[in-house]
Amino acid sequence: MFIKQNIGIVSLGLIGGSLLKALSGKAENICAVTRNPETIKKAKQYTNNISNDYKTLKNCDIVFVCSPMSETLRVLDELESILPSSAIVADVCSLKEFVTQKKRPYVFVGTHPMAGTENSGFDASFSELFKQAVWVLTPRYDLYENKGIDELLNIINILEAKPIFMDPSRHDSAAALISHMPMLVSQALMKAAMDNDDAIKMASSGFRDMTRLAMSNRTMANDMISMNRKNIVDAFALLTKHLENLLEDGYFEKLEPICSFRRKMYDAEGKNISN
Repeated sequence: MFIKQNIGIVSLGLIGGSLLKALSGKAENICAVTRNPETIKKAKQYTNNISNDYKTLKNCDIVFVCSPMSETLRVLDELESILPSSAIVADVCSLKEFVTQKKRPYVFVGTHPMAGTENSGFDASFSELFKQAVWVLTPRYDLYENKGIDELLNIINILEAKPIFMDPSRHDSAAALISHMPMLVSQALMKAAMDNDDAIKMASSGFRDMTRLAMSNRTMANDMISMNRKNIVDAFALLTKHLENLLEDGYFEKLEPICSFRRKMYDAEGKNISN
């Protein structure tokens, strides 16, 4: 499959860089914008249309904004004076309600690829990042009708990701439960063990896996916690409820449905197959 539209990518970190690498050779033209001069040099093997100027994107049909969440609204505002009304813009933020409130002069679709690692930056990006990963779309049909959806689904399918649709508010609540809270728990667990020399010496694969998210990109982590605090607090209340329940009598009997559900949730390669 080949993408006939001109594709633009803003910011070439883990997500944006992986998009660039995955779409290289599969699109009519790819334009990219990044403020990092070293990244510009490295990315030129994938596209020559790369600079630190948003005007580079002026002829793009579809633009993916992969900036940090705290910068995304500013970037979307900046693109209003550059892109034509026919352009389709999609962000990749892990929160969707805050970014889908305003009607833009171009077609805007909130999206969130559920793909990432504990690493960050262009050097950490790779073309297979999105394969079999869930890609959430939170379109505002009341603002843009059904515009831009087919074009984005085409790209998501080319990336071999799995699109699902969700209301922005429901998305943010779910993201707190399965992404933002686990990251915070991982960080708190790491902090709790750091001063216990015996625990650190004994720590093996279980602790390693539980604390992987403690190494998450700090800018991204800060945006998650500061911008989705209420949903995270609600998620912790739910977690506390279930912790207390598990510590009550009948622990052994309570484990089977949990283990059974978890076994069926992922395939042998660790991809979510519950959709």
